[in-house]
Amino acid sequence: MERKPQSFANHAKLDPAFHFFLAPLLLILFVGAVRSALNEATGLAWWRAGMAFGLLLLMFKARIYALKVQDRLIRLEERLRLQRVLPAHQQELIDQITEQQLVALRFASDGELPELVERAVREKLPLKEIKQSIKSWRPDYFRV
Repeated sequence: MERKPQSFANHAKLDPAFHFFLAPLLLILFVGAVRSALNEATGLAWWRAGMAFGLLLLMFKARIYALKVQDRLIRLEERLRLQRVLPAHQQELIDQITEQQLVALRFASDGELPELVERAVREKLPLKEIKQSIKSWRPDYFRV
């Protein structure tokens, strides 16, 4: 299967099962349970609303935890890559790069990485500006 080349414009990924099924379903369940509890005002109705909220919260927390694990792996991979790619005089910059900057820098090609790292640290570039500055995009097809 040939993959579509990534760029800043198309690198964001949607998971159809999460974004178009699970999240809307649990949101509808929660809203319906709260409306029912407000109309019925019984203990059971409020229990259902609480359980619906718990499921909604569980879904979002599970998503956030998975993204955090991916960010930690990206941070590790990029620190190893920076040790390999950066010249000796730039090695001390590795510890100054924030997690979000590392997450963004993963898309930069090896050739433009040293200059972009220098700018990211010196100008304290945010994630979006780093991604927009990349000329030769290095795709990441594994992030979900």
